[in-house]
Amino acid sequence: MGDQIVLVDKDDREVGKAEKMAVHKKGLLHRAFSVLVFNSKGELLLQQRAKEKYHCGGLWTNTCCSHPRKGETVSQAAHRRLLEEMGVDCELEEIFSFSYRVDFPNGLTENELDHVLIGKSDSRPKPDPKEVEQWKWINLKTLRTETRKNPEIYTYWFKVLLEKLPEKLP
Repeated sequence: MGDQIVLVDKDDREVGKAEKMAVHKKGLLHRAFSVLVFNSKGELLLQQRAKEKYHCGGLWTNTCCSHPRKGETVSQAAHRRLLEEMGVDCELEEIFSFSYRVDFPNGLTENELDHVLIGKSDSRPKPDPKEVEQWKWINLKTLRTETRKNPEIYTYWFKVLLEKLPEKLP
């Protein structure tokens, strides 16, 4: 059996759990998180998803994203996955959440209530190559311009998240 992820209602109340791929095939609403790590220059750490990922392989996205497991808080899951994916850990603070739904050409659907957490680190990432093709630091002004010029190279949720990201971060 694969990873079990948490199903939620529109108010983020847990309503069950199910296997990750089944959730994405059925388009069930589930809890997720997106981590944004900034360095001391105010640049955001981006990752290019490994080409072998079950969806959105090869696209650029936020520092780390995933799903909490049953019995795991969003914060615990965010720290776990940040270390597993990028080889980095830092203090994280949740700043907002949002819901989105998108259908992918491969028949999978993301239907997430996504918690957005931010952190600061100047550590050099040591990403897991099964998760990440490459990474880079980028300032937000340049990034916003790039996502408008080349939207097809970024994940759907990251573009939505970026639009909702406050100009002034905590």
